[in-house]
Amino acid sequence: MSAKRPAKKAFTPTARGPLDGVRVIDLSRLVAGNILTLQLADFGAEVIKIEPPEGDTLRSWKVKGVETAWKVYSRNKKSVALDLRADAGRTIVRELTKSAAILVESFRPGVLEDMGLSPAELHEINPKLVIVRISGWGQDGRYRHKPGFGTLIEGYSGFASMNGFEDREPVLPPMYLADAMAALYGYGAVMVALRAVEVNGGKGQTLDLPLFDPLFSVLGPQAANHKLTGEVKVRSGSRSTNAAPRNVYETKDGHWVCLSASTQGMAERVLVKIGRPELVKDPKFATNIERVRNGIELDGIIGGFIKARDLATNLKFFDEAGVTIGPVYDIAQIVQDDYVLEREALIEIPDEEMGELPTHPVVPRLSGTPGALRSAAPKVGEHNEALLKPMLGAVEYAKLCASGAISQGRNGGKRK
Repeated sequence: MSAKRPAKKAFTPTARGPLDGVRVIDLSRLVAGNILTLQLADFGAEVIKIEPPEGDTLRSWKVKGVETAWKVYSRNKKSVALDLRADAGRTIVRELTKSAAILVESFRPGVLEDMGLSPAELHEINPKLVIVRISGWGQDGRYRHKPGFGTLIEGYSGFASMNGFEDREPVLPPMYLADAMAALYGYGAVMVALRAVEVNGGKGQTLDLPLFDPLFSVLGPQAANHKLTGEVKVRSGSRSTNAAPRNVYETKDGHWVCLSASTQGMAERVLVKIGRPELVKDPKFATNIERVRNGIELDGIIGGFIKARDLATNLKFFDEAGVTIGPVYDIAQIVQDDYVLEREALIEIPDEEMGELPTHPVVPRLSGTPGALRSAAPKVGEHNEALLKPMLGAVEYAKLCASGAISQGRNGGKRK
């Protein structure tokens, strides 16, 4: 461990990225849309968050009164606070759409149509617009109107049934897995659609992005395996049903390590290095299929070796032996880890409330056209005046502010 602090990174407001000049209208709420547009914003796109007067629901996910989730996922963005229940609010969205390349929304299917902002109507305004429609279950099908929270998807997709231990209940992920997977799939799809417009001279299009499809797709060949065997994959804790040994093991001092030996050579090396070379020829452990079948017994042998040594000794021993092993860290350990700090996988950026906000840098790292940190996450409606007043004119802008169609948001949209 190290006492070194995470690298402090200042904002560079004038920094440009490869997506400079791409305007994104973000009508989404909560996680999936915000992660998707964060990727665009980090690489230079102008992301305009259209928030209701009370702000994006993500702002309500607070820790000790601080909007940590919002601060992490909404840096580099601008905020405009509109009442979309008002005709004038929806008219402003249409006006902003004229100069946009991408629009992201996560309303229940049909709501965009009810507001007079259907893809057909938006494409009348801007034929090159790429529209991303995030939902739980998709824009068609019998479940299109069901609630779309990621928790339901994580259960329905088959993920939870595979996750956990055989003698215990299915386990949902402790973070927003379905949302994050949809966001990253969506980010890639947006780049494909944008290329079709900009390079191939194509028209804009609509991306139907339910949370279900991406998570189901990353579960791999489960359907094919079931067709072949007629079996349902059982929960196996941290053991793999594909390769062995692979598990987490407790150390003498109460820590945990994770070990994976997914190749024949690595599995044999583990057995030799822990002083059990005879097991390499043992029929129960000689092949991967047999090691998986006898995984509980194998884990007992390896676990006993690891349990007799503390964390540091195990890591040193297996590292020198060329065995793939690593510590199971919690966040308190991660934020002090030498590798994380040297790689600047954790950085601190300026924050009004916290002084410095620990967060991830721009991911991934591009050598020629890197992303940049240009601004902190905005206050509700912080960019109303800068974006809308020139577009509407001073008189109309003042009129719509007075009517409530344009909201000043909390704190009047101003920074302290």
